[in-house]
Amino acid sequence: MLKFLFMLGFLTPLCLLNKSWWLIHSLMFLVSFIFMICVWFYADLNMISYYFGVDYFSFGLILLSFWICCLMITASCSVYLFSYNSNLFIFLILVLMIMLYCSFASLSLFCFYIFFEASLIPTLLLILGWGYQPESLQAGVYLIFYTLIASLPLLMALFKVYNYSNSLYFPLLVDFGSYYFLFYVFMVLAFLVSMPMFLVHLWLPKAHVEAPISGSMILAGVLLKLGGYGIFRVMSVVSCMGLKFNYFWLSLSLSGGVIVSFICFRQVDLKSLIAYSSIAHMSMVIGGLMTMNWWGCLGSFILMVGHGLCSSGLFCLSNIIYERLGSRSLLINKGMINLMPSMSLWWFLLSSSNMAAPPSLNLLGELSLLNSILSWSSFNFLVLIFLFFFSAVYTLYMYSYSQHGSYYTGVFTCSLGWIREYHLLFLHWLPLNILCLKGEFFFI
Repeated sequence: MLKFLFMLGFLTPLCLLNKSWWLIHSLMFLVSFIFMICVWFYADLNMISYYFGVDYFSFGLILLSFWICCLMITASCSVYLFSYNSNLFIFLILVLMIMLYCSFASLSLFCFYIFFEASLIPTLLLILGWGYQPESLQAGVYLIFYTLIASLPLLMALFKVYNYSNSLYFPLLVDFGSYYFLFYVFMVLAFLVSMPMFLVHLWLPKAHVEAPISGSMILAGVLLKLGGYGIFRVMSVVSCMGLKFNYFWLSLSLSGGVIVSFICFRQVDLKSLIAYSSIAHMSMVIGGLMTMNWWGCLGSFILMVGHGLCSSGLFCLSNIIYERLGSRSLLINKGMINLMPSMSLWWFLLSSSNMAAPPSLNLLGELSLLNSILSWSSFNFLVLIFLFFFSAVYTLYMYSYSQHGSYYTGVFTCSLGWIREYHLLFLHWLPLNILCLKGEFFFI
């Protein structure tokens, strides 16, 4: 278990070397492949040390973190080419990877909280240091204040729980019954803000729009999943409270998802549209987790992995256009099929995965979430119909508006995609669609 932490730790001094970008990039891929091979699913919790252990749920999310961090380095090639402090940049990515690895592998609730908060600091530095506009400062403040203020009450609750049960070790935590209502509220609220749920989602579109491509990828790919992972771990502790009050979060998140879908229709910024669609997808994940049944938990896990790959790929596509035209506005990025016809195929493939077309993981996740939420209450079918339909509508709007039509007359040159970009998009799309063939693998 610790060997992967040591591998990542020993990669950090390489950041001091000049021109070590591609070396670290290759070694990160190597570590992720070793991690993929080294884990066996025969035990419930394996590779246990005193503080760290990996089970089925956390293994998938750690592997997703490794994969997205490797692809972040591929996508941020311009930082290296134009020497925008590339050594510091790659150091931040490695620190972020270590934080994510520790938070998903923590067996103590307190350790999870510490690393959960610590992972925000490298993300904030990425947004502040390599963001595009001066507004990145405001976006960073939004990100920190929303997540920190929501999770400070959780720290108080953790101390209280430790006082009550003398342990914060996940497998030893017991259901408190109706003993502690505030623990339930603080716990759920902290994780719902980082998901984010509708009404506490305002930090996300702002952070996405101002972040560099690497910041957007890690935000969409992994950091949103920390909240879902936390809810999954904690729901067994507060199941008695959950049976009484989960209907509130479930109905709020699903109806919020529909409202956010309407917000998506009127976005003209590509990044903003993809960010709002993330909120709509995460609302379904929250719904599945709040039902507290096995269909819902595994469905939300599949959708988290699928959405992490899919939205990260879409952010890469929007960045490819931004690097060519210098704008993310849909009013300028029209008719791209005339300028970059081969890139249009990737737009189509990732957009179809975003609207949960087969054979993507999103389809598998959404079908099991459909089962779970309808088994919880059949009245939800109306909201789910709207949610599924509108997700297809705004994705089609994004695809057709950006690819078709006459292109902007101010465009004077536009290169086709580089091999690095096709490779990057392929590595997003392949696991997203190939893992569907091993569907039983997700329903152990």
